[in-house]
Amino acid sequence: MSEKIATRVAYGEALADMGADERIVVLDADLSKSTMTDMFKKKYPERHFNMGIAEGNMMSVAAGIATCGKIVFASTFAIFAAGRAFEQVRNSIGYPNLNVKIGATHAGISVGEDGASHQAIEDIALMRSIPNMVVISPSDAYCTKFAVKAAIEHPGPVYLRLGRLSVPLVHNENTKFEFGKGVLMKDGSDVTIIANGLMVQYALEAAGILGQDGVSARVIDMHTIKPIDREIIIKAAKETGCIVTAEEHTIMGGLGSAVAEVVCDEYPVPVKMVGVEDKFGKSGNPDELLKRYGLTAENIVKKAYEAMQML
Repeated sequence: MSEKIATRVAYGEALADMGADERIVVLDADLSKSTMTDMFKKKYPERHFNMGIAEGNMMSVAAGIATCGKIVFASTFAIFAAGRAFEQVRNSIGYPNLNVKIGATHAGISVGEDGASHQAIEDIALMRSIPNMVVISPSDAYCTKFAVKAAIEHPGPVYLRLGRLSVPLVHNENTKFEFGKGVLMKDGSDVTIIANGLMVQYALEAAGILGQDGVSARVIDMHTIKPIDREIIIKAAKETGCIVTAEEHTIMGGLGSAVAEVVCDEYPVPVKMVGVEDKFGKSGNPDELLKRYGLTAENIVKKAYEAMQML
């Protein structure tokens, strides 16, 4: 886990790499150099449109273009994509089940100095509540590029949650990626850690710390929050007896909630959640903010012991 690449950068590279497909049209809300869609714009300017600071309108235009047989990527910061444009995403994209992919960058606390107004920590909860919407939170550059390819192949709405911060590579070109299927990163028998986004690196680090204490931790990258991989969750619950979830999102309505819903319905076991706990973010250094809100390997370890003590 040495090289670091931001998932938003991998997103831009993927669009540029796959842009030869003339069905692909990219829209951006005056942030193409931040969302990295300018990479696509430089190669295919005739299929890239700056919609200005009008995110709701951008989503409606994306929906209209999709009705003409195009695969539309609409990109902006997550706080605007999921928050400001929620009504248009719900009614114009989700309701008619149109082929629009929402590339939402700068998600989570790690946006850093931009502060609470720009730190989307509720976006997964909002997007997973919309029928027909696939919700993805890639953990690294490889996972992001796999997700973009899968989104192009999927005939319906997709929400891609991407980050500003550079993150380590935890996957490789041979990783098997599929919508709705978690990736087993490390097997274990005492506790399962289910993470996504940048928290996967900390989940793996936590598993290493636990291993030094003789605790065997299973780690799963649950890149797809909707549809969730029920099979891998139930298997983990039965085989390890307890679960810890880790996400850069509020613990309400995100990955932790999705996992708990499956566990409660199928095979009840203790579930502890690492995430933002009903608070707004603050302006600050990204790494310091992650520590302030408990989004660390050490907190995952703490929650793992709490979960195991409940058995």
